[in-house]
Amino acid sequence: MRDVVGSRKWALMFAAVGEAVTGLALMIVPSLVGELLFGEALTGVAISTARVAGIALVALGLACWRDAPLVGMLIYSSVVTIYLAYLGFADGLAGVLLWPAVILHAVLSILLARNWLDAEER
Repeated sequence: MRDVVGSRKWALMFAAVGEAVTGLALMIVPSLVGELLFGEALTGVAISTARVAGIALVALGLACWRDAPLVGMLIYSSVVTIYLAYLGFADGLAGVLLWPAVILHAVLSILLARNWLDAEER
């Protein structure tokens, strides 16, 4: 039984690192990742979408690696709040749901942070 548990942990850590590395690549060089995966460079809004996916993959990797889903969701929600707000302010992207999404993720980040801090105190 011990070998099965160790094997599962190793597999989960391997997958977590792989997803986190892929996420970092999507955040840093999304067009290159698109070209390597799909044979076409990403352009326009696809780059922003790929970066949001990259943020999610990094958060997923951290959550699985640390066996801490609350931490993963907190990281995702906080970073995506900042990135979406940046897109609205700096890049002038302004779909009808951009600012409601920023507000929703900001509220979620606050709630998740409170839960995380409460858990740390126990």
